[in-house]
Amino acid sequence: MNLIALPAFEDNYLWLLHDGARALVVDPGDAQPVQAALDRLGLQLQGILVTHHHGDHTGGVAALRAATGASVYGPARERIPEPFEPLRGGQGVTVLGVDWQVIDVPSHTAGHIAYFAADVDGAPLLFCGDTLFSGGCGRLFEGTPAQMLASLDTLAALPAATRVCCAHEYTLANLRFAIAVEPGNRALADYTRRCEQRRAQGLPTLPSDIGTERAINPFLRSRQPAVVQAVRAHTPSAHDEVAVFAALREWKNTFR
Repeated sequence: MNLIALPAFEDNYLWLLHDGARALVVDPGDAQPVQAALDRLGLQLQGILVTHHHGDHTGGVAALRAATGASVYGPARERIPEPFEPLRGGQGVTVLGVDWQVIDVPSHTAGHIAYFAADVDGAPLLFCGDTLFSGGCGRLFEGTPAQMLASLDTLAALPAATRVCCAHEYTLANLRFAIAVEPGNRALADYTRRCEQRRAQGLPTLPSDIGTERAINPFLRSRQPAVVQAVRAHTPSAHDEVAVFAALREWKNTFR
């Protein structure tokens, strides 16, 4: 299997997975870069996986379905361009010969889902849309801090080797905030240097992996003493774990 991050818009990645003949794409907000990659590589698009309803994730769905006949899969609780197969957490779907587990991860949007495969070429693979980013998490547009904390707990419990395919290149901005929260985190400092080098070479920082995110991502570390201390210094009223998480997310919203 070959995994390719197709850039789109200012900072989106449309993830293309293919076996040399057939392909699937995740969250195609723009059909053009996907169709160009299919033509260049001589691939037949078999499936389109959608994580949530935002236009930068769905804008190319109808055109790609019309051009290729690909099947579309998406969250049952959200408005996705019809027709599509509605999916809920706990269900499974086989696309490109890979068994994908559907995980409910509400909060960025109310019905957001993620797709997890336990073994793709020897390692787990996660398409998480805008719920988990490297060094960060999505904004809470339609859900609550408690929901996002629970969603991230679910993803953090996946195997450490799980490749994390986020939908945006937000990594360096997220890491600047993470360092402000946890300046003494050596793993974070090392990871930041590696990511800076990749961006300087014009390369994606992604995919990350769950083990790395557990070590460097403040939103997966919101119960760690150093993170709690930093959040409470910034927001003294943050007492319980949900309040700490909510204050951390609000801090990120205003961080410059």
